[in-house]
Amino acid sequence: MEFPKVYFLGIGGIGMSALARYFLHEGRQVAGYDRTPSQLTRELEAEGAAIHYNDCVEAIPREFLDPHDTIVVFTPAVPQDHSEFQYFRRHGFTIEKRSQMLGHLAEGKFVMAVAGTHGKTTTSTLVAWLNRALTGGGSAFLGGISKNFGGNLVLGEGPRLAVEADEFDRSFLRLFPDVAVITSADADHLDIYGTHEALKEAFSQFVGQIRPGGFLILKQGVDLRLDNPDIRIFRYAYDIPCDFYARHVELLEGGHYRFDLVTPDSTIEGCTLGIPGWVNVENAVAATAAVWCAAQAEGRGLDADRLREALAAYSGVKRRFEFYINTPRQVYMDDYAHHPRELTAALTSVRRMFPGRRITALFQPHLYTRTRDFFEGFAEALSLADEVVLLPIYPAREEPIPGIVSEIIAERVSVPCRIVDRERLVDTVAAMSTDVVISFGAGNIDACCEALADKLKIKG
Repeated sequence: MEFPKVYFLGIGGIGMSALARYFLHEGRQVAGYDRTPSQLTRELEAEGAAIHYNDCVEAIPREFLDPHDTIVVFTPAVPQDHSEFQYFRRHGFTIEKRSQMLGHLAEGKFVMAVAGTHGKTTTSTLVAWLNRALTGGGSAFLGGISKNFGGNLVLGEGPRLAVEADEFDRSFLRLFPDVAVITSADADHLDIYGTHEALKEAFSQFVGQIRPGGFLILKQGVDLRLDNPDIRIFRYAYDIPCDFYARHVELLEGGHYRFDLVTPDSTIEGCTLGIPGWVNVENAVAATAAVWCAAQAEGRGLDADRLREALAAYSGVKRRFEFYINTPRQVYMDDYAHHPRELTAALTSVRRMFPGRRITALFQPHLYTRTRDFFEGFAEALSLADEVVLLPIYPAREEPIPGIVSEIIAERVSVPCRIVDRERLVDTVAAMSTDVVISFGAGNIDACCEALADKLKIKG
């Protein structure tokens, strides 16, 4: 890329911050805007990025005002009437979406892309971790903070590049992978796609962009039009026999599992995953399938011992089944789940991990449109808990929709349910009789995690 300076609109986003880190590492000058400070923006500032938090053209550093040496990268979450966005557009700057830039950086790499309406962050992070363990190299742009790597950007030797392929705004159609994993294609982002069928068609387009000789790893039961005759297609599942699956699954103490991992050419016995939950075993199967395909492309197989060691050493992603407390008297964990299917998978997994214990679910709905489209599904999923605490809807980029409030979920939940403001959440839950507590949501409920953990530790 010929531009020595990169300006980011929405620099604090998880995907945007990974790109910013990459360009800082490359020695480029980096600056940007975000709406609010965060841990990510503070870290970027410490690494050399100039960041401001008010939408103001005058706040753009002077050295980033020349369209001949500055490229602008934006996230679709930034509104089109944003004054800085409009300034750059009027003054002839080269402006690209985050997904376009990611597509450029993927050129010349062996791209291992993980797509899906849920499960993609843990799976892509696992792919990055297994790449490192099995080859000593590999790079990655991740959609979450990997605990193993301590960030969302991985830089390493070799051609393998693991990326999270986001379906929002059809961003993943900028990628042309060698290996693609599709974990799910449930109805979501209907504000973008309109219908579930339109979303599924976008996933089919993504499959069509897999490079000739490449591989598709598709979750068993996901129904998509597959029209790419130049690729090999494999199915994976948690424990349903197919190309890749887990068998002889055994629940261990603390919610961890031991299992044998079946691949098309071998069975890797005695695997354990470093994080709990059956849904993460399923993600591990998918990630193993991806690195198996990469090894096939290189004309070799997997090292079973190294794979076992890597799975056991995997420590997860921030806000994905993240435990703060795990004692016989009190459990508290946090998860990013924000779709009914994700809530169902997480609560089912927690129920299996802690049989007979009382589960309290804390949920902050994310987006008015998603709440409008799935409020009945949210209520059904949350009813798998023993009691529910709801927060008001987190709007993110959206304006309110009349009648779309958390109450339309609460009135359909079949277990005791209450609604509290986020500022009252910690004290409310601390005063309740709790056993297993899990907080969910893609908004800002995570800002309560540390304080909530401190209160609940007193009980445990």
